Amino acid sequence: MSTDALFKPFKYKNLELKNRIVMAPMTRAQSDNGVPTKQIADYYARRAEAEVGLIISEGTVIDRPASKNMQNIPDFYGTEALKGWQNVINAVHDNGGKMGPQIWHVGDTRSSDDYPEVPMEKASTMTLEDIQDTIAQFAASAKSAKDLGFDVLEIHGAHGYLIDQFFWEVTNTRTDEYGGKTLKERSRFAIDIVKAIRAAVGEDFTIIIRLSQWKQQDYSAKLAKTPEEMEEWLMPLKEAGVDIFHCSQRRFWEAEFEGSDLNFAGWAKKITGQPTITVGSVGLEGDFMAAFAGQGTGKTDLSELTERLERGDFDLVAVGRALLQDPHWVQKIKEGKTEELQDFKPESMAVLY
Repeated sequence: MSTDALFKPFKYKNLELKNRIVMAPMTRAQSDNGVPTKQIADYYARRAEAEVGLIISEGTVIDRPASKNMQNIPDFYGTEALKGWQNVINAVHDNGGKMGPQIWHVGDTRSSDDYPEVPMEKASTMTLEDIQDTIAQFAASAKSAKDLGFDVLEIHGAHGYLIDQFFWEVTNTRTDEYGGKTLKERSRFAIDIVKAIRAAVGEDFTIIIRLSQWKQQDYSAKLAKTPEEMEEWLMPLKEAGVDIFHCSQRRFWEAEFEGSDLNFAGWAKKITGQPTITVGSVGLEGDFMAAFAGQGTGKTDLSELTERLERGDFDLVAVGRALLQDPHWVQKIKEGKTEELQDFKPESMAVLY
């Protein structure tokens, strides 16, 4: 099995990567009261040193009520939290890596048992004033990312969180300009966020958006049921300023629409012409839900992944739990040392290796 395609350099705008492997964002909830610690900086620096091409941070939240649902999810605002993130990006750069924060608002997803209940912000009930301030806070965190020296940023628009709740007809029942019967109409909130971020960071800074069809509230949900609906969804986001589409699937090898074996990232690239990132159980046997149950957690056959990459379906590959378990996953794949790969263990989610 040749993995050469994974190790070709990638360049887009101001972003230059040594290879095509991205560390996927994974919630760790180990930043003390929202402030990233030295342990967090060391955790990311280990992946940078071990040749991950691009690191996307765990979700880090904007300055809005209920923007997070666990106390130790990191903030991306405020003096102390931004100092912590400065230490993180310095450590990553010192170890030869590139990194962007994933900027997030959880919406009304349920709070954990150990986090005080706060008023939830819902797509269907936020006031226009709430919406405008939320857009402004996304832009403010994005500007901070650029000012701190991050290489890119990612907007979390997937998995049933706030932005995704605006996309989805089940959670967006608004009758004003931020609602609508069509996915295109319900995309206005995301489009306005992208436009505000683009204005804040300038034209040369790379903006990624993470999208998904599935929701944590409904794994079978599908926002765009046809290629035409996907075009109406993605093209306005491109025009607003999205550079790279990070296309989340539960299993990257599954076709998005009948009549083609293209996955979500493949369709997004075909439709928009923009670079895309594929993600979904890379490096796992089965999918990530099975991995949590400890079932078939090791997968070293990357032939289908590299074949799709070589034919140009997508440009970058995000690796989540396999890389969380084994910081040296990239180096081992590059050197053909697949027998040394560590199987994912669910308990590793609680540890900063």
